[in-house]
Amino acid sequence: MNIPDNLKYTKDHEWILIEGDTATIGITEYAQGELGDVIFIELPAVGTHVSKGDAIGTIEAVKTVSDIYAPLSGEVVEINEAIKDASELVNKDPYGVGWIAKVKISDVSEINNLLTPEDYKKLIS
Repeated sequence: MNIPDNLKYTKDHEWILIEGDTATIGITEYAQGELGDVIFIELPAVGTHVSKGDAIGTIEAVKTVSDIYAPLSGEVVEINEAIKDASELVNKDPYGVGWIAKVKISDVSEINNLLTPEDYKKLIS
């Protein structure tokens, strides 16, 4: 199972890449494996203000439909347009071209509540 060391994680199986005041969000390899083949993704609108824990979209897969949760509070500043028409990218490369959204972080203290790679490994084992 690929769990990159440069990312943070949530108990809901999102990954977060922090770059300055922006967080790139996606779902983990574990999550996409549990979901099965992703067939549709509903993304948040750019400009949407989200609070930590809010559902910001949904992933429809062969096995189930699952919410995507905001791991941090902030404003959605970019969405991955490529996965709208090619949702299978989430399965093929969840940590690369399969990212979901970018959020400008409004409360940096929330970063402290995210899981480390080691914590996430314990969660899924």
